[in-house]
Amino acid sequence: MRRLHVYVLLVAAVAALVYARGLNSYWLHVAIIAMFYAILTASWSLLAGYTGLFSLGHMAFASIGGYASALLVLGTGIPIPLGMAAGVALCFAVGGVIGWVCLRMSGPYLAIFTLAFSEIVRITFSTEDQVTAGMAGLHTTPLFESVSRLPYFYTAFGLLAASLAVLGIMVHSRWGLFFRAIREDEQAAAACGVRVAHFRILAFAVASGFAGLAGGFYAHYIGVLTPSLGSLDLMAIVVVMTVIGGMEALPTAVGGALAVEALLEYLRFTQWRWVLFGLLLLVTMRFARNGLLTPVWQQFIRLGDMRPTPPAPRGVEREGSRV
Repeated sequence: MRRLHVYVLLVAAVAALVYARGLNSYWLHVAIIAMFYAILTASWSLLAGYTGLFSLGHMAFASIGGYASALLVLGTGIPIPLGMAAGVALCFAVGGVIGWVCLRMSGPYLAIFTLAFSEIVRITFSTEDQVTAGMAGLHTTPLFESVSRLPYFYTAFGLLAASLAVLGIMVHSRWGLFFRAIREDEQAAAACGVRVAHFRILAFAVASGFAGLAGGFYAHYIGVLTPSLGSLDLMAIVVVMTVIGGMEALPTAVGGALAVEALLEYLRFTQWRWVLFGLLLLVTMRFARNGLLTPVWQQFIRLGDMRPTPPAPRGVEREGSRV
């Protein structure tokens, strides 16, 4: 059956939705945070894995989206979904500006520039006590009045599915082909007629918008928003999740986020968990630079695309036997 892997994933998604009711509050929280990171890793994969733009400012956009949504809801009383949409739009616009500013930057220069931008955002949110409440934390409006985490689980699942659908359509279109051409060789892509500047800005804007979506959901789920959301520590976690899973495919990036978050929680009470985490990253970089999940995903796709060998016509002599 062609595209068997798609049907298997759909069945797994339905099973996750059905059996989520059996999880306790703790593991529901772990699953929700894992899906928050999955949206971030998928969007960062578009930027770094598909376009070749290594940015360290992704969590800054999550922070911008979260604070924008929370402040709009608290200040104007607009519905939370509208506040989250406004945060996404703001991140999309700011990401486009950053992409325009960084047109001629790549490699370590781009990473350093986006790191500086991230620190500026974090320090601004930390010092503006009258607006953001600084390090004390901004108390946000909860997305649901229910004390159960189940509605948040379904919402996070829906946001992740929608994000993957939009990003998947994009990377499998001509835009995705242009993104990969820019990643491989910008000059050759420009010589072939690809508008390199246009698509670099587009990649930054789209990835930043989805980071803002994740940040907006996080703000209205956690309840208290602090500038640490945009810290370099969380940015490093996003990068490591994507690298371990595989940054050149959306499913492997998402799988890396889910697997690493589950592993970190499972090893939470072990003092060696960060050592084991570092060893896993070293093994990945040494033996599987495309990610630990990439070979598994490729075999999974081939399983669904296998076609039965057509029977040989009658009267045709096969190798090693006669008809």
